[in-house]
Amino acid sequence: MKVKVFKNSDELGKAAAKFAAEVINKAIAEHGKARIVLSTGASQFDTLKHLVKEDVDWSKVEMFHLDEYINLPETHPASFRKYLKERFVSIVNPGKAIFVNGEGNVEENIRKLNEEITKEPIHLGLIGIGENTHIAFNDPPADFDTTEPYIIVNLNEDCKKQQVREGWFATIDDVPKQAISMSVHQIMKCEVILSCVPYKVKAEAIKKTLENDVTNMIPATKLKEHKNAYIYIDEDSASAVDKEVLAKYL
Repeated sequence: MKVKVFKNSDELGKAAAKFAAEVINKAIAEHGKARIVLSTGASQFDTLKHLVKEDVDWSKVEMFHLDEYINLPETHPASFRKYLKERFVSIVNPGKAIFVNGEGNVEENIRKLNEEITKEPIHLGLIGIGENTHIAFNDPPADFDTTEPYIIVNLNEDCKKQQVREGWFATIDDVPKQAISMSVHQIMKCEVILSCVPYKVKAEAIKKTLENDVTNMIPATKLKEHKNAYIYIDEDSASAVDKEVLAKYL
């Protein structure tokens, strides 16, 4: 796992978009298409803002995303389907967009998702890290053992508080108790992982991730075991990490 530090979120987003485009274009050149996974949330705003401007033949890109709340309508401001349609899909019109749907027959939705995502390799995963160090909605203690691609998870209190702080929900009681999440196992199957983690509120999460051994109590530490994982942080999110520890990953 490699770490790169940028001045601020916008500079991080520019660099992340450029790197992501390179991976996507390489996959298209080698395989005729690229299959990618996108993250959502406030930390991904700048990355997606710049990614949609990159020179990519988006008609040859298949997009998945990481997670979605159960029983939350797509019209809700916090819906990740809504987020991605507004910030990515409606702008670049990818060849295929496979959404995580938490409404209706959830078990059948998961079955179809699992079938789709395992058809071929995923070339790039943009995987955020939450304030509680979750990757996707795999809150601590995360399930490192399941091999199912998408699973139902319970959201812990720290995760719910983050959603309220970011303005997606008015109160913690408004946050759904469960979500459909890509599993840790499936995330680790991405050929390249790019994790964009800006802002001061993520400083403690980055500190825990870099300064601890792999443990399901700090789910993001699992990324250390991936041979092509890159964490992009800014000066704010890097501010709490021991300098000697950080230097090992640069």
